[in-house]
Amino acid sequence: MKVYLVSTTHSESIVDNNGQEKLSELSDVDFDIIKQRFLQNAGHSAGICYMKASYDGIINESLDKTMKRASQTITSGHHSVYDHDKISLYLEDIPKALAMVLNNEKYYDTSEKSARYTQMHLDGREQALYNKWVDIYRQLIIDEYQSKYPEFFTNTRVTKLAQENARYLISVYTPTSMRYTTSYRQLNYIYGFMQSVVSQDSNNKFYKPIIPAMRNLMKALKQVIEPTLTDTQKYRHFSLLNNSPYEITQYYGDVYATHYNGSLAQLAQAQRHRTIDYSFKLLETDEYYVPPILRGRKELIEEWLSDCYKSSSATPQGTLVDIQERGNLDTFIEKMKERECSYAQLEINQQTTKTNKEYYQALVKQNHPRAQELKEYQKGARCTFPTYECNSPCKFSEGINLTRRI
Repeated sequence: MKVYLVSTTHSESIVDNNGQEKLSELSDVDFDIIKQRFLQNAGHSAGICYMKASYDGIINESLDKTMKRASQTITSGHHSVYDHDKISLYLEDIPKALAMVLNNEKYYDTSEKSARYTQMHLDGREQALYNKWVDIYRQLIIDEYQSKYPEFFTNTRVTKLAQENARYLISVYTPTSMRYTTSYRQLNYIYGFMQSVVSQDSNNKFYKPIIPAMRNLMKALKQVIEPTLTDTQKYRHFSLLNNSPYEITQYYGDVYATHYNGSLAQLAQAQRHRTIDYSFKLLETDEYYVPPILRGRKELIEEWLSDCYKSSSATPQGTLVDIQERGNLDTFIEKMKERECSYAQLEINQQTTKTNKEYYQALVKQNHPRAQELKEYQKGARCTFPTYECNSPCKFSEGINLTRRI
């Protein structure tokens, strides 16, 4: 894995002599000046809370006074002042599982290479299995849908859908690439979270294969980090893996909590809804997602599951886990507006529909005042939602009435 600096709040360190943006490996960047500015800005921001006159007085005070205040904010736990500065990194060949760990920490922006929309280039047997199932899914989609909906199921879309389903066989540790932007405070916290996982030399099935990648990322970040800021003093840790011995209690009201079995691929999609909390637990035995277009085709299902088990040591993205989901009704409605659509990944589309129905039935049973509001979202895909206007109608009836198999 390589770590590049794309930009910071103080971007002069990553432009060339002509002022053009350039990509530099983090280890090649002199970060001392930028780090000094991060600390200085935090000291200035902290001074606002106590200023007697204007902000001009703070930014023109002595450097010693500013840095002393910055140091005090670290020891007191008043770390929010370090959120004002941002750093943007390009992470090349980061394991997908580590990307998921980072993407669950809320305070970030990410742009990640998609296994749904790009042809994957893998190694050996994994590439052969992937290619085999891309071809199988492509033909199944053509046979079942293309002649019926030729405008929607173009050759390009058929290929993308075939890739989307074949990628369930790909290891969750397969390298991907992403641009990741977060605040200076959060980057220090993430460093501390990784430090905790690495120091414990975790034997957890999910974490263990990404510990070397964590070490590499920590090595690259070392010159960026302020060591005293990596200790959150609040006993926080990575949030993706739920180690609680208790099952989440299912509840639907103004707020909700639910859990269900879903693939790691679905979870990677779902965790992008940053207003909703997601975590997962591993199942006791290996189980795998079976795409609906295979259902009713016994021999293909057996072949699919056989290939999943062949890849089990690498934890395919189709591996089922117990997904924990918590939010409120408003954030769930926003999720539906994204996922209840013919263009959305089918697995998360169907799970969102299932949760929607459970939510509505629970509100009706409680005689909840918002039950009538949620009733308006029971008619089909988002193009049937109240006030929603679709900019690119699919005219795919099975997608609109939520009965599609792909």
